Amino acid sequence: MSATRAPVACCVPLGAETISDEEATATAELFKSLADPARVKIVNLIATASEPVCACEFPEAVGLSQPTVSHHLKKLTDAGLLEREQRGKWAYFSLKRDAVEKLAAVADLKGLCC
Repeated sequence: MSATRAPVACCVPLGAETISDEEATATAELFKSLADPARVKIVNLIATASEPVCACEFPEAVGLSQPTVSHHLKKLTDAGLLEREQRGKWAYFSLKRDAVEKLAAVADLKGLCC
Protein backbone atom coordinates (compact mmCIF):
# COMPACT_ATOMS: atom_id res chain seq x y z
CA MET A 1 0.00 0.00 0.00
CA SER A 2 1.43 3.38 -0.98
CA ALA A 3 1.72 6.27 1.41
CA THR A 4 -0.95 8.92 1.24
CA ARG A 5 0.28 12.18 -0.21
CA ALA A 6 -1.02 15.42 1.19
CA PRO A 7 -0.77 18.07 -1.56
CA VAL A 8 -3.53 20.04 0.12
CA ALA A 9 -1.01 20.99 2.81
CA CYS A 10 1.25 22.58 0.18
CA CYS A 11 -1.27 24.52 -1.87
CA VAL A 12 -1.71 28.26 -1.82
CA PRO A 13 -4.75 30.29 -2.86
CA LEU A 14 -4.92 30.91 -6.60
CA GLY A 15 -5.27 34.58 -5.75
CA ALA A 16 -1.93 34.72 -3.89
CA GLU A 17 0.49 37.41 -5.05
CA THR A 18 3.03 34.79 -6.09
CA ILE A 19 3.07 31.00 -6.36
CA SER A 20 6.29 29.00 -6.37
CA ASP A 21 6.84 26.18 -8.84
CA GLU A 22 6.42 23.66 -6.00
CA GLU A 23 3.16 25.26 -4.84
CA ALA A 24 1.86 25.39 -8.41
CA THR A 25 2.67 21.70 -8.88
CA ALA A 26 0.97 20.74 -5.61
CA THR A 27 -2.09 22.80 -6.49
CA ALA A 28 -2.27 21.24 -9.96
CA GLU A 29 -2.04 17.75 -8.42
CA LEU A 30 -4.95 18.57 -6.14
CA PHE A 31 -7.10 19.72 -9.05
CA LYS A 32 -5.94 16.75 -11.14
CA SER A 33 -7.33 14.43 -8.48
CA LEU A 34 -10.76 16.00 -9.11
CA ALA A 35 -10.41 16.18 -12.90
CA ASP A 36 -12.66 13.21 -13.58
CA PRO A 37 -16.48 13.24 -13.55
CA ALA A 38 -16.63 10.00 -11.55
CA ARG A 39 -14.40 11.47 -8.84
CA VAL A 40 -16.50 14.61 -8.70
CA LYS A 41 -19.61 12.43 -8.26
CA ILE A 42 -17.88 10.39 -5.54
CA VAL A 43 -16.86 13.52 -3.65
CA ASN A 44 -20.41 14.87 -4.02
CA LEU A 45 -21.91 11.67 -2.64
CA ILE A 46 -19.57 11.72 0.33
CA ALA A 47 -20.03 15.45 0.94
CA THR A 48 -23.82 15.15 1.05
CA ALA A 49 -23.88 12.04 3.26
CA SER A 50 -24.45 12.39 6.99
CA GLU A 51 -21.93 9.66 7.78
CA PRO A 52 -19.03 7.83 6.08
CA VAL A 53 -20.07 6.07 2.86
CA CYS A 54 -19.40 2.39 2.22
CA ALA A 55 -17.38 1.62 -0.91
CA CYS A 56 -20.14 -0.83 -1.82
CA GLU A 57 -22.53 2.07 -2.49
CA PHE A 58 -20.46 3.82 -5.18
CA PRO A 59 -20.65 1.43 -8.16
CA GLU A 60 -24.40 1.77 -8.58
CA ALA A 61 -24.41 5.46 -7.68
CA VAL A 62 -21.78 6.41 -10.28
CA GLY A 63 -22.49 3.66 -12.81
CA LEU A 64 -19.04 2.09 -12.73
CA SER A 65 -17.61 -1.30 -11.80
CA GLN A 66 -16.23 -1.91 -8.31
CA PRO A 67 -12.59 -2.09 -9.55
CA THR A 68 -12.97 1.25 -11.35
CA VAL A 69 -14.57 2.84 -8.30
CA SER A 70 -11.74 1.48 -6.14
CA HIS A 71 -9.22 3.11 -8.49
CA HIS A 72 -10.98 6.48 -8.17
CA LEU A 73 -11.27 6.17 -4.38
CA LYS A 74 -7.55 5.43 -4.16
CA LYS A 75 -6.70 8.49 -6.27
CA LEU A 76 -8.84 10.72 -4.02
CA THR A 77 -7.41 9.16 -0.87
CA ASP A 78 -3.82 9.47 -2.12
CA ALA A 79 -4.50 13.12 -2.93
CA GLY A 80 -5.37 13.66 0.73
CA LEU A 81 -9.04 14.46 0.14
CA LEU A 82 -10.61 11.34 1.68
CA GLU A 83 -10.33 9.43 4.94
CA ARG A 84 -10.59 5.65 4.62
CA GLU A 85 -11.86 3.53 7.52
CA GLN A 86 -11.89 -0.26 7.32
CA ARG A 87 -14.95 -1.94 8.89
CA GLY A 88 -14.74 -5.68 8.43
CA LYS A 89 -14.45 -6.38 4.72
CA TRP A 90 -15.74 -2.96 3.64
CA ALA A 91 -14.03 0.41 3.51
CA TYR A 92 -15.93 3.55 4.44
CA PHE A 93 -14.99 6.97 3.13
CA SER A 94 -15.44 10.51 4.40
CA LEU A 95 -13.96 13.87 3.44
CA LYS A 96 -10.97 15.13 5.39
CA ARG A 97 -12.09 18.36 7.00
CA ASP A 98 -8.72 20.09 6.61
CA ALA A 99 -8.58 19.10 2.95
CA VAL A 100 -12.05 20.54 2.30
CA GLU A 101 -11.13 23.80 4.02
CA LYS A 102 -7.87 24.05 2.08
CA LEU A 103 -9.61 23.26 -1.22
CA ALA A 104 -12.15 26.02 -0.55
CA ALA A 105 -9.34 28.47 0.25
CA VAL A 106 -7.30 27.50 -2.83
CA ALA A 107 -10.25 28.03 -5.16
CA ASP A 108 -11.35 31.33 -3.60
CA LEU A 109 -10.96 34.10 -6.17
CA LYS A 110 -13.74 36.36 -4.86
CA GLY A 111 -13.01 40.03 -5.23
CA LEU A 112 -9.87 39.57 -7.32
CA CYS A 113 -11.17 40.12 -10.80
CA CYS A 114 -14.10 40.68 -13.06
